[in-house]
Amino acid sequence: MNRFAALCVVLSTGVSAQRQMSLADCELAFQENNLQLLAEQYSVSMADADILQAKIWELPQVSGYINAINPQDHRVFDAGRAKGAEITQLIYMGGKKKNEIAFAKSNKELSQLQFAQLLVDLRSQLRANFFDLYFEKLKLANTERQLGYLNDLLKSYKTQLKKGNVSLKDEVRLQSIVIQLGNDRVEISKEMAELEQGLKLLTGLSDDLDPEISDEEIKNMIAVQPFGDVSVLKRKALENNSDYLFYLKLIDNAKLFAQWQRSLNVPDLNIGAEYDQASGTFNNEINLKIAIPLPLWKVNKGNVQKADFAIRQNQLKAEYHKLDLETKVHAAYKTWESQYQQLLSIKSEDLENHDLVYEGMVKNFRNGNVSLIEFADFMDSYRQTALQIYDLKTELLLSAEQLNQLVQTKIFY
Repeated sequence: MNRFAALCVVLSTGVSAQRQMSLADCELAFQENNLQLLAEQYSVSMADADILQAKIWELPQVSGYINAINPQDHRVFDAGRAKGAEITQLIYMGGKKKNEIAFAKSNKELSQLQFAQLLVDLRSQLRANFFDLYFEKLKLANTERQLGYLNDLLKSYKTQLKKGNVSLKDEVRLQSIVIQLGNDRVEISKEMAELEQGLKLLTGLSDDLDPEISDEEIKNMIAVQPFGDVSVLKRKALENNSDYLFYLKLIDNAKLFAQWQRSLNVPDLNIGAEYDQASGTFNNEINLKIAIPLPLWKVNKGNVQKADFAIRQNQLKAEYHKLDLETKVHAAYKTWESQYQQLLSIKSEDLENHDLVYEGMVKNFRNGNVSLIEFADFMDSYRQTALQIYDLKTELLLSAEQLNQLVQTKIFY
C-alpha cells in the first residue's frame, strides 16, 4: 500500500469514528442512557419502599413460662404442673399509621419533583451543548477555510521574500494573521473537545458526536414566539417549575410531618390474651390483657416544636424561591430580547454581502488590485465578525433554552 492510500485509510477511519446525530437522536440517547437519570429513578423507587414500610404494623409478641423450681414438691422444671403463655399486639392510636403513610407519600411526591427537575436541567444542558457544538463546528470550518487560503499565500510570500520580490514587513504581516487564525482554531478545537465530552456523558455514547441540524430548524428555533409579555412567562414558571413546586410541596410535607409527630403523643394500646395453668385464680384460666401508657406528659413535645419550626422555615424558603424564579425569568427574558433584537438587525442580505465581499477581496488581492495592508485589515475584521455572528446565534439559542428551562413549558422549539 502506498503512502497516499494509507493516508486515505487513516482519514476514512477518523471520519467513520464520528457519529452524526440530530437533536432528537441525542435526546433519545439521553433518556435511554444517562446514568444520572437512571440512578435518580431509584430515589422514587426507594420512596415507594418507604410507603410500603409505613403500612407495616408491629409484629405480635408471644411469651411463655414454665416452672423452674417447685419448692412444695422439691422439683425443678415442673412444666407438667405449672406453665403459661400470652400473646399481645400493639394497636396504634391517634391515627399514627395514617399520618406516617401520608408523610411517606408526600416524600415520594418530593422525589418525583426532584427527578423532574433533574430531567429538565440535564436535557437543557444537553440542548445547550448540542447548539454550542454545532456553531463551534461552523466556526472551525470558517476558520480553516481562511487558514487554507492564507497558508498558501504565506508560503508564496516566503518564496517571493527569498527572491527579494516582497518585503519582510509584508511577510510578517501575513504571518501574524495566520498565527491569529491558528490561535482561533486551537481555542475552538479546545471548546469543541469539552462540549463533545459533555455530550458523551449526557448521552452515554462513546463515539465522537457530530451534531446535525438544518438551517430551517435553526430559523424556527430563533424565531420570536407568541408567548406574550414577561408576566405571562412568570406565571407559567410558577405553575410548572419543578424546583419551585418542590419548595411548595415541602410546606405540605412539613405539615404532614408535624401532624404525625403530634399523633405520637397519643398513647398506644397493647391488647392480648393470656393462658395460665395453675398460678392464677383458677386452673387453666384464659385472661384478656390490656395495657396503655399513662399520659402524664407529652413524650414527643420537642419533635412537635421542631416540626412546627420546619413549617415556618419552608414557607420562607418557598417565598424566596418564588422571588428568585421570577427575577431569573425576568433577567433571562431581557437577555433573550436584547440578543434577538441584535440578531434581527443583521439582515440575511448583510451576511450574504459579507461573504461576497470576502470572495471579492480574495480575488482582487490575487489580481493585485488590493494592497496587503487593506487585505490584512479586512481579513482581521472579517475573522472577528464571522466569529461574533456565530457567537450571537449561539447565545440567542442558549438564552431561549434557559427560558425553556425556567418556565418548563416549551416556548422555543
